[in-house]
Amino acid sequence: MEHLNEEAPSRQHDDKELNTAQRYPVSFSIFALARSHRALAGQMLRDIGLFPGQEIMLLQLWDKDGQSQQSLGRTIGVDHSTVAKSVKRLEESGLVTRTRSPEDGRVTLVWLTEAGRSLEAKVNGIWEELERITVNGLTEAERKQLAALAQRIASSVDSAIKN
Repeated sequence: MEHLNEEAPSRQHDDKELNTAQRYPVSFSIFALARSHRALAGQMLRDIGLFPGQEIMLLQLWDKDGQSQQSLGRTIGVDHSTVAKSVKRLEESGLVTRTRSPEDGRVTLVWLTEAGRSLEAKVNGIWEELERITVNGLTEAERKQLAALAQRIASSVDSAIKN
């Protein structure tokens, strides 16, 4: 015979019963989205000889050529060693050149070559397609909301990093 005074089973889930996506739904969703987005970008960029992330640096240089490595890193939010490695690869591919700043010899400036400039239309086309695929099925209002929320989340995370 069942005890009438036994407590009913708890309605709260034991964390061990939940998978990672259930325990950390926002963080896991961000991770999954970033992984998928980067994989698709990589697949699309491979066709023109670029690795994911290199196009970000080129996009920055197309906006303003002759930036310092430090400025590129600050703009795209990566550390100096990552920028230096990326610039070196782009230079080895013949897409950029590096020169010392005439004002300050400690500063390295990055300049597009003709080959680097020639990729602009292709990369922009890839990013347009990537954007189209990424937001496929979302309304314009949802697209704006996603962008706004992503910026707020990034700002919150960046604030925690700096502290």
